Amino acid sequence: MLKDSPLHGQDRFVAPIVDTELPFEAPVDTTRPPESQWKQAWKSLRTNWIFWASSVLLLLVLIVVFFPGMFTSVDPRAADLSKSLQGPQPGHIFGFDRQGYDVFARTIHGARASVIIGLLTTIIVTIIGLFTGAIAAFFGGWTDTIISRVTDIFFAIPLLLAAIVGLSALNNVWPNRGYWGGVLAVVIALGAFGWPQITRIARGAVLEIKNLEFVDAARSLGSSKWRNLFTHLIPNALPPVIVTATVSLGVYIVAEATLSFLGIGLPPSVVSWGNDIAAAQPQVRSGDNLHVLFFPAGALALTVLSFMLLGDAVRDALDPKARK
Repeated sequence: MLKDSPLHGQDRFVAPIVDTELPFEAPVDTTRPPESQWKQAWKSLRTNWIFWASSVLLLLVLIVVFFPGMFTSVDPRAADLSKSLQGPQPGHIFGFDRQGYDVFARTIHGARASVIIGLLTTIIVTIIGLFTGAIAAFFGGWTDTIISRVTDIFFAIPLLLAAIVGLSALNNVWPNRGYWGGVLAVVIALGAFGWPQITRIARGAVLEIKNLEFVDAARSLGSSKWRNLFTHLIPNALPPVIVTATVSLGVYIVAEATLSFLGIGLPPSVVSWGNDIAAAQPQVRSGDNLHVLFFPAGALALTVLSFMLLGDAVRDALDPKARK
């Protein structure tokens, strides 16, 4: 249908009005409360095969960590030099290393120190980083400036270099620290310099949340600053922090193995993947009997890969942009 245009010599086309039926839509239940972010994340995770694959692997790792006797009854510290560098035998499926230790037993028992260090370090850096970042963003001003500048200073220090220096100092003042003392020393060295990344992420998340309507509503109802911080801001800032912490856990396990490989991490008497990889250096240089290196290194790589895959799955579930 043509209509005269206000401009001379120009006509415009107007489509006729036609009743168009809307496509069928399912009724929306307005009485049902909205789903929480965590419930939506779980719905996403339970349909993600990466989440289930990494969870099964990590469950197996945790069983090995806490119940190594279910897999081997061989003492990982029992050396038999007559079996030095021998291959697989009945009851010793991975063979023996240069000192005559059972490689399978040491691979199983070595998981405990490496994984516990990764878990404890992650917990420490997450707590420190979450609260420092939340306080800096929430209060602002000089508080934000001081915390941010201190974070920048620590962030500029390489993690491994700082841990090497710290552990070298601890080795001089605390040489005979035993199993748990060695674990604690590595956790302190890594945790003291691993929190700045979590602080930055938590600060950004709280800055994004603190001016939203529900925070203003809570403040108008008489909620104090600290109550708002711990009740509303920190819980809602957890998703990006959890994602980073999950990925960082694998990084700290590798860091422990690196420090032990360099000879300044766990004491040589402690059974760990890093110490076993360090003890296999002569086989790496000669190219013979590489099974001594392959199994602890493979267990380390598989564990770290599991945490990385879990971090990717959690990130996809908790990231609103990824869900869209």
